[in-house]
Amino acid sequence: MTHQSQQEKPTTKEEEKAKQNLTLKKKGGISTLSAPKHWHNHPTLASQNNSRILNQTNDKISSVQFNPAFRSSRKENPFSCFALDASRESMPPLVVVGSANADIYVEIDRLPKEGETISAKTGQTLAGGKGANQAVCGGKLAYPTYFLGQVGDDAHGKLITEALEGGGVFLDYLSRLDDVPSGHAVVMLQAGGQNSIIIVGGANMACWPETLPEEDLEVVKYAGIVLLQREIPDSVNIQVAKVARNAHVPVILDAGGVDAPIPIELLSFVDILSPNETELARLTNMPTETFEQISQAVKKCYKMGVKQVLVKLGDKGSVLFTEGAEPIKQPIISASKVIDTTGAGDTFTASFAVALVEGKSRKECLRFAAAAASLCIQVKGAIPSMPDRKSVLDLLHSL
Repeated sequence: MTHQSQQEKPTTKEEEKAKQNLTLKKKGGISTLSAPKHWHNHPTLASQNNSRILNQTNDKISSVQFNPAFRSSRKENPFSCFALDASRESMPPLVVVGSANADIYVEIDRLPKEGETISAKTGQTLAGGKGANQAVCGGKLAYPTYFLGQVGDDAHGKLITEALEGGGVFLDYLSRLDDVPSGHAVVMLQAGGQNSIIIVGGANMACWPETLPEEDLEVVKYAGIVLLQREIPDSVNIQVAKVARNAHVPVILDAGGVDAPIPIELLSFVDILSPNETELARLTNMPTETFEQISQAVKKCYKMGVKQVLVKLGDKGSVLFTEGAEPIKQPIISASKVIDTTGAGDTFTASFAVALVEGKSRKECLRFAAAAASLCIQVKGAIPSMPDRKSVLDLLHSL
């Protein structure tokens, strides 16, 4: 991807049309269906605004925004600031670095006991993976979103690619690997929408370069915000997070994925750690059954180097903890029905990130994310359940 500096001469209409007619190709032969939207590299402006997000300790974002169209509204309708028709072409993008899976769904009444075979009511394969989920969520919320990840040169890889493209995600940094299968997961969906998941890493965990190419890291440097998860090697996340920190780009790390301690080096480059209560308990070796226990576990995260912790509590809502400030609690926005909770956490995290990079207050970010998650759990599948911006706004306006 070529980044245009402020000093370069603007392209003519003819040149622009020629660029859009080019097929964009990346290392493994993946191509996007259309040329990416333009976003302008203003390193000084991006650095100033990202630094403000990094240094913020209360519940309000700085009044200096990436785009005047997204300044927090003081009008009677608190969500009018989430405009549907405002241009986002000059906004620094959301960059998601992470996993992409084919999710194999089986709908069952209960989990099988040891040595037992049971029959599933239904079964189907849908695109998923925490990274792909979060990227599609950003795309469906009409925010410019890039995905950096790996898939295999197989049917599952094609399924994942088509789902990402269908969600409006730019795939300039998606690689296709030969002789390595795409990652996949078996999702056992039980009555009431609860699920148990088994992940096979595949291309998500294999053959990453020891040092990421500079062209891949370039999009990170000029991002508005970066999302990471733990379904790819920690070494990749560390490289990306370090580059983002040096460029004053905020990093949110979703704690879901590998069942192993998070490297302290990675945590040192993370601005917001986002675990659910189970992940928080595992990472801190502390109980998280009550709010007081969760608060104590979060204090341990502070000692690990993270200053903000966004805890997802399922049907109990969410809490954003910031060291030195009062926690901000967000209850769930009730859903009329619960079909499938798969992807709800990814929807919440990505929606929060989109609202944050657009300059919303912490409270607005949490409420926007809660509305998106509420819509997500009413549809089966991870990527198919990601809501668009209009649906989220309609729900918020109806409350």
